[in-house]
Amino acid sequence: MTLLPDLLECSPAPRRLFQPAAVLLGALLIGPVSAQDASRPDLEGIWTNASLTNLNRPEGVESLVVPPEEAIVIAARTPIGGIEGGFDEGDGVNNLPEQGGADFGVRAYNNFWVDTGSNLALVKGEFRTSYVVDPPDGRVPRREDPQYDFERRNFGARYATGIGDTRGPEAIPNAERCLIGFGNKAGPGMMGALYNNTYQFVQTDDYVMILVEMVHDARIIPIYDSAEEARAGRRPLVFEQWFGDSVGWYEDGELVVETVNIHPLQLSQSSIPITRQGRIVEHFSRYSDNEIFYRFTVEDDNIYLQPWTAELSFYATEDQVYEYACHEGNYSMPGTLAGARLLELEEEFGISR
Repeated sequence: MTLLPDLLECSPAPRRLFQPAAVLLGALLIGPVSAQDASRPDLEGIWTNASLTNLNRPEGVESLVVPPEEAIVIAARTPIGGIEGGFDEGDGVNNLPEQGGADFGVRAYNNFWVDTGSNLALVKGEFRTSYVVDPPDGRVPRREDPQYDFERRNFGARYATGIGDTRGPEAIPNAERCLIGFGNKAGPGMMGALYNNTYQFVQTDDYVMILVEMVHDARIIPIYDSAEEARAGRRPLVFEQWFGDSVGWYEDGELVVETVNIHPLQLSQSSIPITRQGRIVEHFSRYSDNEIFYRFTVEDDNIYLQPWTAELSFYATEDQVYEYACHEGNYSMPGTLAGARLLELEEEFGISR
């Protein structure tokens, strides 16, 4: 086991590697252990899923699992916040782009502010190039002709250029309004993003609560004795909730969580949308003392060509879950909307500055 120390030495930003590196080193050396009883995994604690791996496999990369030496190369060229190969030229400061330029927003962050981790996702001792494991090509099998009429809203251009729809509060993205976190942090289908990749899991006899650091999202999942009882305990469809209607049960040493009926606003902006006819099934198990193995499968014929599955891991961390204030009550929104109205008046009356 000499590869990981070499990887740590070669990493361009070792202070962020694996968060903390010792935890994953221990995971590799210890291997799987019996971290729970046969029926219920112990998920309590504070965990992180930070990594540079994305949902889809990068173009030109064929293998799901790569050796540490190749993982270093792929991580070094992975875009962070839309900037190829990282954020800056080594001084921690970005050059200011022109307003409206293709890289205007993506250079809003430099290395001081982000905490993605410095390497690809480590899952059961393997470096993974995508979260998607099925289909084997590592790509989400989206239909080109969705069988469901919903407005798919991609805010990438708005983020990159600073130019977007300002007709009213509802035109502004969920994450920008601080309604829920960005990057599918709370899921279902929980993935890491630019920062705040910390989670707290709390288990009781009747519930599992997952507190997500970003925007203090919380998933409160009722636990039943079986899948049949869980599905019978669902809420009426009229209750459209953020993160959907999730119910759980323990099966073969795993926590199984099934989610349906995600809020329509989340559906339109999520990287993992499902309609009312679809579902997402998540599996949580303890691979080792320091690792939760996490797998989720997405099923929805309205949007996808076939069911697909993704995998990643959560690692124990000594970090705290910090408050995420998210510009305290959307103080920026009145300024954004007022500025847009002012520009409209100036255009209407031919006022120039």
